[in-house]
Amino acid sequence: MATIKDVAKLAGVAVSTASYALNNSKRISTATKERVEEAARQLNYKKNGIASDLKRTKTNTIALILSDLSGPYYSELIKGVQDVTTANGFDLIACSSIGDQQSTAVKFLKEKRVDGAIILAHNISDAITIESAQAGFPVIVLDRDLIDENVYHVEVDNTEGGFIATECLIKHGHENIAYIGGPSASLDNQKRFDGYKQALEQYQLPSHSKWNSIGYFTKEGGYKATKLLIAQGELPDAIFYGNDEMAIGGLQAFQEKNIRIPEDISIIGFDDIQLAEYVHPPLTTIKQPKYEVGALAVHLIFQLLEGKNINSHYKLSTELIERKSVMLKKQ
Repeated sequence: MATIKDVAKLAGVAVSTASYALNNSKRISTATKERVEEAARQLNYKKNGIASDLKRTKTNTIALILSDLSGPYYSELIKGVQDVTTANGFDLIACSSIGDQQSTAVKFLKEKRVDGAIILAHNISDAITIESAQAGFPVIVLDRDLIDENVYHVEVDNTEGGFIATECLIKHGHENIAYIGGPSASLDNQKRFDGYKQALEQYQLPSHSKWNSIGYFTKEGGYKATKLLIAQGELPDAIFYGNDEMAIGGLQAFQEKNIRIPEDISIIGFDDIQLAEYVHPPLTTIKQPKYEVGALAVHLIFQLLEGKNINSHYKLSTELIERKSVMLKKQ
């Protein structure tokens, strides 16, 4: 028996588009609607009134799919999602997409075991995300740019944050500035690096590739990347770490070599996790609205479940938090 996926494939459209067309949605052009209907006729596809492609039993549950549930960045994000979910009488399932848990996360999406999903997991592919998003099953992504009528975006302005962080170091007199970033596949990392490069270009400062490395957004990764930088024998004036965890790992590496922060080298992080103000010295960083991102993402899901029209894209700003890890360089 033909399925809606078979119809979509023959018509050369997304599954969601085929569903809209067969349900007489005004979103779909007449030409596309006719193409989908012709494909359905060729395949003798019949919608089942009891088990329609779009008809599912409500679960009153929202899924939050994250790369890592243990990172300190995620706690405030989860709280934002949890507060709004609970206020609406729904349950929340937070699921990791790392290792064996990835298959479980994909099942939540493909099998519609929840009423909507929020994704911050770079290892959940764009193809799976688009395939899963359908009318009546909203998907909010926090970590990528996707063009699909059923995928909605909430993001922090990481490019702005990367620029502000680098500009802070420049305005303190630092000219040779390193960047230690996250995974190359991470869009957040790419945009923070773009902001870093834009600031250097605007202030006509060089970018030194020998000082730019990957720390994978982890404390251990930041520690190892900083050790590598120290081993080169020539330190930059300052380092912009793509997140606070890596910066904290870097602090440890510098302390082991008796390199003083900020007297010998200034550092700045990104995220403003709770630990950032308690390390020594307290970390200057870029604060991003983690709670607000989570709260807005799930609020949008409820708007969509109610049939409301929303924007496809939302962007939240960052803020510089100045503490003690950046010092004015003596001329």
